[in-house]
Amino acid sequence: MMIYPTIELQNGRCVSLHRGRIEEPQIWHVDPIAKAKGFAADGAEWMHVTDLDWVVGGDGNASIIEEIILHSGIPVQLGGGFRSLDSIAKWIDKGAGRIVVSSLAAQNPDIVKQAAKRFPDQIVVAVDVFQGQLMTNGWRDTAAITPADFMAAFDDDPLAAFIVTDIDSDIADSDGSLGMISQLADGARSPVIVRGLSRSLDDIARLKYVQHISGAIIGRALFDKSIALSDALAVANARPGPTAEFI
Repeated sequence: MMIYPTIELQNGRCVSLHRGRIEEPQIWHVDPIAKAKGFAADGAEWMHVTDLDWVVGGDGNASIIEEIILHSGIPVQLGGGFRSLDSIAKWIDKGAGRIVVSSLAAQNPDIVKQAAKRFPDQIVVAVDVFQGQLMTNGWRDTAAITPADFMAAFDDDPLAAFIVTDIDSDIADSDGSLGMISQLADGARSPVIVRGLSRSLDDIARLKYVQHISGAIIGRALFDKSIALSDALAVANARPGPTAEFI
């Protein structure tokens, strides 16, 4: 299972959001470029970067992201309010390994389908779920389509992956989160990456054995040192031990 260490950027700083509240970020006093290089040094094969300023239509952190893409040493999966095919193409041309789209996929799926055909295996669709419903516009609006039907609409498109987030688990521990995500992953034609369910090494160990889940995004737990990236990678990549044969 792939581990995606995550950097969320706001006003040039590394942050984490509580309950998706972009106006109340938890600020981490670390250099984002140094942090990205550290992820690579610890053995990560990919990283996930979100520009929260783009989400709200701001100018963003373009220069920092360009530095991360050019100098971190590993490919970047980049999200943050992409609203057009041109903006997707621009950042792929700048070297982003993958582009993550969220509301665009719900509001203008044809643009995402065009992007997937133009950039096969480089487009990731985010699926944000709250109480069983698909959410858009930064978790503020409820879509008319179910999460499963939304994912099925891209069955014939060469996506790199879906990122599935159970917002319930971000607000409070939800015993049903893993089951819900497992069900969505079972019906998906593209690999599924899980966000929001990796608060401990035990969480990673459980996710690793869920069929059709290909990766996990980890952010806050790395910054508050609940999890060391090297330990997360070791758990995710550990092979099952030998089992005794019974006659």
